[in-house]
Amino acid sequence: MQNPIDALIAEKGVLLADGATGTNLFDMGLESGEAPELWNESAPEKVEALHQGFVDAGADIILTNSFGGTRHRLKLHHAQDRVFELNRRAAEIACRVAAKAGRRVIVAGSVGPTGELLVPLGALTYEEAVEAFAEQIEGLKAGGAEVAWIETMSAPDEIRAAAEAAIRAGLPYTYTGSFDTAGRTMMGLAPKDIHGVAEVLPVKPVAVGANCGVGAPDILAALLDMSEARPDSTIVIKGNCGIPEFRGTDIHYSGTPELMADYVRLAVDGGAKIVGGCCGTSFQHLAAMRKALDEHKKAAVRPTIADIEARVGPMRNKGAAQSGAGSAPAGRRERRRARS
Repeated sequence: MQNPIDALIAEKGVLLADGATGTNLFDMGLESGEAPELWNESAPEKVEALHQGFVDAGADIILTNSFGGTRHRLKLHHAQDRVFELNRRAAEIACRVAAKAGRRVIVAGSVGPTGELLVPLGALTYEEAVEAFAEQIEGLKAGGAEVAWIETMSAPDEIRAAAEAAIRAGLPYTYTGSFDTAGRTMMGLAPKDIHGVAEVLPVKPVAVGANCGVGAPDILAALLDMSEARPDSTIVIKGNCGIPEFRGTDIHYSGTPELMADYVRLAVDGGAKIVGGCCGTSFQHLAAMRKALDEHKKAAVRPTIADIEARVGPMRNKGAAQSGAGSAPAGRRERRRARS
């Protein structure tokens, strides 16, 4: 397996991943309850515009429009028999944009949770989960995806199933958890334990980390725990753009470009090697994050929780604070379909 992430980190130091899929596609006309993955066939020009906007803003990594691309998610839209094709198209669209970027842009195949509970809590067996993820990842690989980007996960077994599918497909992989429940994932995984999830597998991840959650302060606190647990690991964080707020029937995120720029600086100081945005992160936010990343020099001392709260606001999961370099585990992406 070739590992494009390590190669680009060696060249650039810290990489900028893209921003939100769902909220940006909603702005382009995606209806609530509609599967973003179907747009890979019905509105490819809009998906291409999404990727182009992030590349123009400075992203080093763009994620395919395939977060809900397993048979289990697509079944909700009567598209479970189109898994391979929809994922292949998702990767092809992203690869077209990356190919004309004029610089190295990595295309990562977004792989979200199945939405099912694994045995013994649910009916989905581990083997069935591996098969479902393998079907999706084979499509992403056929379309040109270079990395399987396993994200917004809660259950260690589901992470391992997706990772095993990536290994089977011959793709390097990353994985991230969503620490949104008292500083842990919904299934109880703590940030400091994220590294060990795939240790039993024959091929290790190229990066691990956190995405979504409950805002920049909490995901930065999770980063401190993850980097303290394994300082030499490649850690990725993709935090939400502030806090969601309802304005009538629409959801808006409170994060400003300035807040997301400071989030990037704190993330680099906290040990992240890949930084991006999740729910609510627009092209404008990402451009500010690019500028901050290019101009920032990593501080000699890691930030504390007090530093984080002073600069980007209070943690939502106050009760999750722990000892250890002033860090705390943190808080899921919206339980919607795409990377909102």
